[in-house]
Amino acid sequence: MSRRHDVAAHAASLVELADGRLRAFWFSGSAEGALDVVILSAVYDPNRGEWSDARTVAEPEGTRRGLWRHVTKLGNPTAIRTADGTLWLFYVTVTVGGWGGSTVTCIRSNDDGETWGPPRRLIGTPFFNLNTLVRAHPFEYTDGTLGLPAYRSLLLGLSETLRVDRRGAVIDKQRISTLGRGSQPAVLPTGPSTALALMRPSGQEPPRRVTLSRTHDAGRRWTRPTRTPLVNPDAAIEGLALPDGRLLAVLNDVEVERDALSLIVSDDTGATWRRVHRLEDQVAERERSFDDDRWAQTVEALARATDDTVTDAMRYVTSSRRFMCWESRCHFDFSYPSLVRTRGGDFHLLYSWNRAYIKHVRFNQAWLDERVEDTRHARAD
Repeated sequence: MSRRHDVAAHAASLVELADGRLRAFWFSGSAEGALDVVILSAVYDPNRGEWSDARTVAEPEGTRRGLWRHVTKLGNPTAIRTADGTLWLFYVTVTVGGWGGSTVTCIRSNDDGETWGPPRRLIGTPFFNLNTLVRAHPFEYTDGTLGLPAYRSLLLGLSETLRVDRRGAVIDKQRISTLGRGSQPAVLPTGPSTALALMRPSGQEPPRRVTLSRTHDAGRRWTRPTRTPLVNPDAAIEGLALPDGRLLAVLNDVEVERDALSLIVSDDTGATWRRVHRLEDQVAERERSFDDDRWAQTVEALARATDDTVTDAMRYVTSSRRFMCWESRCHFDFSYPSLVRTRGGDFHLLYSWNRAYIKHVRFNQAWLDERVEDTRHARAD
C-alpha cells in the first residue's frame, strides 16, 4: 500500500520490468483534478517484498515546458513495456476546463523508468484535439506498433483505440463503441488478430451493465457492443487473457457505489463469467444507518489487515475521511484496478483504496485455480 497520507492516490498502472521487478504509476495530489496533481512511480522487488519510495515522473510545469503548450493539470496514467525494451507512459493532460479539455501525452524510457525522454502530445482528433483520455493498459501489435485504448468523456461517452507508431505518433484509430454504449475500454488480446473489449457503462439508466465488443481482424473493425450480465456502477474494469484461454477480470460488481471489488473468470471467451473471489466487500455497511465510529473502526481494521506493518492506522482513517465523507455519511471506495501476470506466472493487482492509497495484492496460479475449483463445486451443489 502507498504510504503518503492526506493526499489523493488514484488510477494506478503496473508493468513488469526486465529484471522481474514491477513499476507502478499513479496520480497524486490534493484532489483529483487539482492543479498540484503529479504522476508518481515506485518499484516493487518481489524477492524482498518491498516497494521503493515514490518519486515524481511527470508534473504540469515540466509537461508544459516540454510540449510548449498550456497544461493546467494531469490525470490517469497507463504504461506498457514493449518487446524492444522501451517503457512507455501515457497520461492525461488537461489544456482547458475539465476532462472535456483533455489530451494524451506520452514519455518514453530506455532504462526501465530511471530516466525519461521529452513529452510528446498525441493527436487523437483532427479538430482541436480535445476530450481524449486513457485508463487501461496499452497492447502491442505484431508489427511493433501500439494499441492505446482511449475514450471520450463528453456527452454519453464512447470508446476507441489509437494506433501509435514507434515514434509516438497516432497513425490510425478505430471506434469501438458509439455514444452511450460503453467507455474507458479494457482491451484483452486473445490471439494475433483477436481481442475483446470490456467497457464501463456510459449513458445507461440503472441497472448499469458492462458492455463488450470483439475484433477478429486486429482491431480494424469491432462488433457492435452488447450489454453483458456483468453488474457495474460505472467504474473502471481491468482484465487479461490467461495462457490456457481463460479470461480474468477485476471490477466493481455492484449496482451503485464502489464498495466491493471482485475477481471474475470466463471459460468461454467472455460469453459467461463467474465471481471467484471478493477482494473487498463493504456493501453491508451501505445498508446500515451510518455510524461514524463504526466506519472509522472498519477503515482502521482494513488498513491493519492490508499491511501488518501499520503502526498508526488512524492516519489511514483521517486520510480516507478527506475523500470518502460527504452528504452526512462516509463511504468506501475500492476501484480502478490494474492487473498484470508476470513472466514467472504470478499475478499482481493494484487498486485505489478509499482514493487515498494504492493497494497491492499478489497471488499465484495455484491460488487462482483453487478458487476457480471452489466456485465450480459450489455451482454443482
